[in-house]
Amino acid sequence: MKHIPRRALLAASASVLLGLAACGGGSGGAASDNAPIKVGIIADLTGATGDVGKPYNEGMLGYIDWINAKGGIKGHKIEATSNDYAYQVPKAEELYKKYVTDGDVIIMGWGTGDSEALRTKIASDKLPFMSASYAEVLTSPKDSPYNFVVAPTYSDQMRVALNWIAKDAGGKAEVAVFHSDSPFGTAPVADGQKWIADKGLPLGFRAYPMPKTPNFVGLLSQAQAQGAKYIVIQNVSSPAAQVAKDIKAGNLDMKIVCLNWCADELFVKTAGADNAEGHVMIQPFAPSSVGKEGSKVIDDYLKTKGSSLDAKGLHYAQGWYTMDVMAKGVEKALASGAKLTGESIKAALETMDAVDTGGVVGTGKVKFSADSHRGSTGSGIYKIQGGKFVEIAANQVP
Repeated sequence: MKHIPRRALLAASASVLLGLAACGGGSGGAASDNAPIKVGIIADLTGATGDVGKPYNEGMLGYIDWINAKGGIKGHKIEATSNDYAYQVPKAEELYKKYVTDGDVIIMGWGTGDSEALRTKIASDKLPFMSASYAEVLTSPKDSPYNFVVAPTYSDQMRVALNWIAKDAGGKAEVAVFHSDSPFGTAPVADGQKWIADKGLPLGFRAYPMPKTPNFVGLLSQAQAQGAKYIVIQNVSSPAAQVAKDIKAGNLDMKIVCLNWCADELFVKTAGADNAEGHVMIQPFAPSSVGKEGSKVIDDYLKTKGSSLDAKGLHYAQGWYTMDVMAKGVEKALASGAKLTGESIKAALETMDAVDTGGVVGTGKVKFSADSHRGSTGSGIYKIQGGKFVEIAANQVP
């Protein structure tokens, strides 16, 4: 397999080819030949979410390198083309068209805006699609028949966060939700408000879009006026880390509760251990520091590359296991002896046994059905202590 320099991976419009097979291309091919499995990857390496997009993308490519070195999937190498769309939906649509033209049978995407924009095209073209978006609409086979979501949705994560806040507060409390001003950011907001009403939680709730600004002192002042003691953040690591710095600088009595994309090692590194101390992380993907069994295979692979999962971070594992779940669907489709198509892969994903992630994803296993493409519902809850993730509750299901 051709070695891909790291600089190519991070280039603004990088094209990465992995696992090229000598027998030529085509849309998957029959299970009896050795045709490569063509996968198109839409990645954010340089855009608004590039801080977490890069390790996620590296995790997918790492898995592909690992599985190809083992002979591929039932003798078929994965041929993956990865390009940066810089978090721009029109660019994602352009890349999608290119991948369809090239005969790719699987698309691996990234953001909520592009995943939602593409879902009707994906359904029409009958191409299985997994992304790093956990928007709830993508779990419905009726609304999004070819989308599959491996982790708890943003709304499930919000429900877990609100349940924990209600318990931690021990009574009435105000919650401010700081969110990216994007489809990703707003995805769980309405569902969070509805959860409070449906469950009768003694919580006030107000959402605030996060502007592009060097600090969030003004936004925190608004949350103070609300009386908020808890700040749920639906954004990526860098802005969340700035909120932590501003809370510390202002000596504010507020606790951050990060959802998936800021509940990571980068939040701690960027904020600084003192500023991150005591804040809470709702994270469906286990950090390597908690020692889940499923982290070992990734760490072993990375050690052969002179790195480690501790160095790469939990979003690397997130990309790795997303690709692993898709690969398991491909494996079952190939085992049937049918031609490898989007339709056969979709049917395999809906009927395959639960994928065991060794405790890394959600409740540890990912399982789809024809009625639900929500692969997992459980999230871990962690507190930052001494710069480390300390698990305070495992497999929390709303």
